[in-house]
Amino acid sequence: MQTITFLTTDLDEGVRLDKYLSGQLTDLTRSFLQKLIKEGDVAVDLTPQKANYKLKPAQEVKIHIPPAKSSEIVPENIPLDILYEDTELLVVNKPKGMVVHPSAGHNTGTLVNAIMYYCKDSLSGINGMIRPGIVHRIDKDTTGSLIVCKNDESHVCIAEQIKEHSIRRIYRGIVSGNMRQTEGIVEGNIGRHPIDRKKMAVVTKGGKPAVTHYKVLEQWRDAAYMEFCLETGRTHQIRVHMASIGHPLLGDKVYGNLKNPYHLIGQALHAMTIGFLHPKTGKYIEVTAPMPDYFLQLAAKLKNR
Repeated sequence: MQTITFLTTDLDEGVRLDKYLSGQLTDLTRSFLQKLIKEGDVAVDLTPQKANYKLKPAQEVKIHIPPAKSSEIVPENIPLDILYEDTELLVVNKPKGMVVHPSAGHNTGTLVNAIMYYCKDSLSGINGMIRPGIVHRIDKDTTGSLIVCKNDESHVCIAEQIKEHSIRRIYRGIVSGNMRQTEGIVEGNIGRHPIDRKKMAVVTKGGKPAVTHYKVLEQWRDAAYMEFCLETGRTHQIRVHMASIGHPLLGDKVYGNLKNPYHLIGQALHAMTIGFLHPKTGKYIEVTAPMPDYFLQLAAKLKNR
């Protein structure tokens, strides 16, 4: 257990406790600090306080940081398609059908199992022992670019860029129907479906703001080849937004048609390009994952119908 003590100054008056700590401990995420505050591991003048507690000058802030838990996940020698790698991070091309991190019913064969074997002990631990290195995720049946962080400093930097919506994310997908507009924007808060809690939906109350830019690359007889650019990164964002305007992704049995004439395994969606500022150098890096074979074959079939 590591204990760190800070003394507030006049400049800290009125600052929220969680915000103050995130400024002092830049290698830890604000959500992790809020978790420690909630669990009573942070005290102001020896008294535990809530995250929104407003500080005063000359107060002693003491935080107990528990030791990192050793992972119980078994590393597995699963081949990785690595698009970019350096000492701070790597970008992998996730295949269709691979879950990003272990969960109920998916204890093995995940991306985390694979990267733990590949990276050994070089992974960030901020997201806990079941998500080492994982700073963001894509759905099981979505393919493409995913950043994996090798240390906590890189994790914090990339997480901040995601929070500020400054990471460039371009997807390619195939939707059903004929698009009336060649390009446009879908805006609508995304939250849990009011009836089916396993699904997300565009909601009028609550939820989180979500913005998806789209462009038609090719319009076929009854489907369209699309490019999507995300301003935000909500759960199932593209799938939910496109279904909300009547053009669900082909193969999406959750938000689209249960009929699957093309025998697809999951939605036809690919996280093609991801661009970000490198956590160590500050240089802009952009990585593009090649389109998967199933996607190219489907596009060719639809084009020639």
